[in-house]
Amino acid sequence: MDLTKILIIFPLLVSFTSATSVIDFCVADFNFPVTPAGYPCRNPASLTADDFVYSGLGVVGNTTVDHFNFHGAIATDLTFPALNGLGLSLARLDIGVGGAVPIHSHRVSEVILMIEGTIIAGFIDSNNTAYYKTLNKGDVMIFPHTLLHFQVNVGDAPALAFVSLNSANPGFQFTTTSIGANDLPIEIIQRITLFDAAQVQKLKGLFGGTN
Repeated sequence: MDLTKILIIFPLLVSFTSATSVIDFCVADFNFPVTPAGYPCRNPASLTADDFVYSGLGVVGNTTVDHFNFHGAIATDLTFPALNGLGLSLARLDIGVGGAVPIHSHRVSEVILMIEGTIIAGFIDSNNTAYYKTLNKGDVMIFPHTLLHFQVNVGDAPALAFVSLNSANPGFQFTTTSIGANDLPIEIIQRITLFDAAQVQKLKGLFGGTN
């Protein structure tokens, strides 16, 4: 291989490998702003085993305070700084009887593992094809990145599931909440959703939107 090709290929190899091979981990340092690659790293000399343990997913969520009768507890780089730069996060979903995780999306893929209960889970692809299935204890389902997806408790008991996402900062966006929590004028939302004014006003009242 001639020198020109080596000079072209070498920087590419460095860019692909340096982020994971230079250091073992990068616990987030919130004293500095986040970058596209994540947060800067804390000094490893200041870390202990406690920095690599998170207990926030062991508590049963209170589903009664949510409009959809569900509660989500998440371990992302903001709540579990040791995830910074590792390309993964976790969440616990508690879904009450008759409750649902409303339709939403995020910029990364998700795997759900059912622990207790029975739900219908699904996603809608870019051709508007819906893929949905009843999931029971032990079942696993994948939701591809960016696609709208949901979970609905169809059993007679609370449901519990854990999800894993391939980013430390997945960027959740709940469709219903996004429609109701903004300051877009009602008439604009009517035109882009075909909702009537009363429906839009209800959503804005529930989620704190104005106009």
